[in-house]
Amino acid sequence: MWTAARVGTPIGRKFRLSCSVSGVTRLLHRMGCGVQMPARPAAERDEDAITAWREAAWQEVEPSGRRPARSSASRTERA
Repeated sequence: MWTAARVGTPIGRKFRLSCSVSGVTRLLHRMGCGVQMPARPAAERDEDAITAWREAAWQEVEPSGRRPARSSASRTERA
């Protein structure tokens, strides 16, 4: 898989200029390159462990879906 940092290095060497990571990302997307995904799952992937984690730990990590109450950015109290 490519990353913007990996692609930026040869661009800098070939054309003798420096590009930011976000600039390389925009350039790649403009050229039609999207997010790269592996063709097949990794051999080390343990589906049972992933399922167990989703059942045990995901509930603690998952956002509740409720938005926080609106508050004022001002530190002063209302009159």
